[in-house]
Amino acid sequence: MEARLRALAGAVPDPELPVVTLAELGVLRAVHLLGPGSVEVELTPTYTGCPAVEAMAADIERVLHDDGIPRVSVVTVLAPAWSTDDISAEGRRKLAEFGIAPPRPHASDGPVPLTLSVRCPHCGSTDTELLSRFSSTACKALRRCASCREPFDHFKEL
Repeated sequence: MEARLRALAGAVPDPELPVVTLAELGVLRAVHLLGPGSVEVELTPTYTGCPAVEAMAADIERVLHDDGIPRVSVVTVLAPAWSTDDISAEGRRKLAEFGIAPPRPHASDGPVPLTLSVRCPHCGSTDTELLSRFSSTACKALRRCASCREPFDHFKEL
């Protein structure tokens, strides 16, 4: 039952980046069945004070209520902190397909990348420049590709 409810809650699209789900973004931490008709969902925001958490909670509550769960509690969990490494491979693929450069994964046990460049999601060039540290949301920066001249968002690494 918890797995089914987690799948339902995890399928909710992110309110700021609807191309990815909450599970793909990695902000859905846990779903606990507390008793008959009572569920607790744990969310970790992408950064402290993220305004989208309220919308995420409301969307999760709606989806689970629609599935017949009368009591849904969504709690914010700040530890462990969310990291861009929590974004799934499918989430990264969808971001790039949507025109947002996904964050570079941190090297945990493999080779350290020798470049800090950001790859253009339109043409693949690494010849890009930062236009603004902030874009449509605080978790993204605005960049432009020097090759194809297209502007694009880059999901910042955390």
